[in-house]
Amino acid sequence: MPAKILITGGAGYIGTVLVPMLLNDGHHVTVLDSFLFNQPTLLDSCIDPKLTVVRGDCRDKNIITKLIKDVDYIIPLAAIVGAPACNLDTTAATSINLDAIKLILSLRSKNQRIVLPNTNSGYGMGQKGSFCTEDSPLEPISLYGRTKVDAERAVLDAGNSLTFRLATVFGLSPRMRIDLLVNDFVYRAINDKAVVIFEGHAKRNYIHIRDVGRAFVHAINNFEKMQGQAYNVGLSDANLSKIELCKEIQKYIPSFVFLEAPIGEDPDKRDYIVSNEKIEKTGFKPKYSLNDGIQELMKGYIILRNRIYANV
Repeated sequence: MPAKILITGGAGYIGTVLVPMLLNDGHHVTVLDSFLFNQPTLLDSCIDPKLTVVRGDCRDKNIITKLIKDVDYIIPLAAIVGAPACNLDTTAATSINLDAIKLILSLRSKNQRIVLPNTNSGYGMGQKGSFCTEDSPLEPISLYGRTKVDAERAVLDAGNSLTFRLATVFGLSPRMRIDLLVNDFVYRAINDKAVVIFEGHAKRNYIHIRDVGRAFVHAINNFEKMQGQAYNVGLSDANLSKIELCKEIQKYIPSFVFLEAPIGEDPDKRDYIVSNEKIEKTGFKPKYSLNDGIQELMKGYIILRNRIYANV
């Protein structure tokens, strides 16, 4: 049955993939976004009468009060994402990642449902050799991790909600992010032919952006049986270290060279393997493999080139 859905940050990396999926399923979607990066995303969807676009701030009580009134689902995608970005503006990180969620919770009625994305960066260093499940302790290290974990707790405590702990996302989006690990390494493999990595043996989990979108669709279609809980969302066959990831990329770009050196450290101290069994038991199965994403990115980077300050 078609629903009315409010998505904050709906013109971002995930939102611009998710919104067309929801529209194609017949849902009415309202996107609230500040368009901070002047991104011309969602233009292909503007022809759909079921889409409403609002330029504004997810922290603005007047805007949220107006938009939240008649919706069935709220998907708060608006966030300052990643430890480096959060450290650049700690006030915005807290007000957008946490306070804006609390604002939504204070304004929504109890019958309005929330599906919130979290990050499995909240698992921190994990426990060596043990899979992180939804029952594993959350021990976020960075401000980013702490704000997202606190938001998840607030949403689950409020009820009529569920949350996703997303693995590291990869793949093409109309609002592209080349800084994400897989996207970054493939870009470097194509354009620089090499990358120097740090903490090369630290493991993490990965998930294609289209499967993230499919997970939200799955949650809406199965909300009754899934509500009240958190779910890891990742590829169960892709718990890989940076070195293992580079070797996968090298299969498609044999000229790619990677070296390891102590040139930095992960502010989230991520080094864990993740179990995605819980969401798989609800009937959700990822459709796109890591290798699918690598090949997709290789084609995408024929189109995308960062040449703004170059003459070749």
